[in-house]
Amino acid sequence: PVVRPANEIVGTARRRAYNDVRPDKQVANVRQRARKHGATKMDHLTKGLCIPLRDVVDGYRREYRRLHPFERVVADLTARARQKKDGLTLGDVLDEIHEGRKELLLAGKDWGARCKMAATAKESVAALEEGERAMYDLFTELAEGPVSGLLQLQKELRTVPAVRLDSPAVVLVGAPNVGKSSIVRAISSALPEVSNYPFTTRGMTLGHVDLSFAGSPGTAEQCQVMDSPGLLARPDGERNEMEALTLAAMAHLPTAVMYVMDLSGGAGDRCSSIEDQLLLRQEVRSRFPRRPWIDVVSKIDLGLWEDAEEKLEATIGDDPCIRLSIQEGVGVEELQEAVADMLGEVRVVLDAMQVAKAAGE
Repeated sequence: PVVRPANEIVGTARRRAYNDVRPDKQVANVRQRARKHGATKMDHLTKGLCIPLRDVVDGYRREYRRLHPFERVVADLTARARQKKDGLTLGDVLDEIHEGRKELLLAGKDWGARCKMAATAKESVAALEEGERAMYDLFTELAEGPVSGLLQLQKELRTVPAVRLDSPAVVLVGAPNVGKSSIVRAISSALPEVSNYPFTTRGMTLGHVDLSFAGSPGTAEQCQVMDSPGLLARPDGERNEMEALTLAAMAHLPTAVMYVMDLSGGAGDRCSSIEDQLLLRQEVRSRFPRRPWIDVVSKIDLGLWEDAEEKLEATIGDDPCIRLSIQEGVGVEELQEAVADMLGEVRVVLDAMQVAKAAGE
């Protein structure tokens, strides 16, 4: 929804109240004319200040309900980042605007009544002038801050990169520093984009693979290959916004999963140890057991750490696993073929969902 700056709302309300409401010359009595003019102008001013606030609150709440689940998570994460800065959630800001609007309505009615009940024309004019100043001051006190905060949040939401919500995708999942972004660059059809989200300084590398599927031979569909922010082996309550984005991509987007591991012993800090990576793999696999899945051991040119091979086999069992070295070009073609197969599986599921949806309509 459109959010106008507070000074623009005030300026528009003042201008319309002045232009739309003139003293009614058909009312002969001077006092009655002043009373009617004051009450009517105050009513116009009050509506000019309150209606934009109402529309903002209703619009945000309506649009939030319409968002795709993944978009909703991104909006929540962006709002959560804002909360860390100023302590306010999106709900808090909308509630503040809503409560401010109610106080402005009550104040406007009170000043309108004062204009209408003034003993003389002069007192009615004075009440109108005082009421206008009071309403502008009250708007500044109650609405300017929340509206400014909402404008900033909206500005940040507009920077959120567009992810195709109905296109087959492969999401690369794993601990930090295991080589996911390098894999995206190696298997993408074109130069990947780095998508930055407002709640993290860590970009998401988004590549594409052009594939033709059985249902549309000869027509290439652009599928997404996305490197997600690193996950750590820890409870959900301790995970940050970047990790929540990764889980949201798997939960809400039509994705296959490529789980990437660096078993050379050099994946980064202690949170990315071989044991933690394998533990994380078990957790993610158990969460998404029905997703097309491929395990990838990256950086094999660096070798494997001691008993890493035995631990890997104990963890993944008979699941397919590709050994990969981007540096030496080992396993890249095999991985590209596996990615194409998984994207084909996702496309079959999407087609079936579309048929079921059409049958239900």
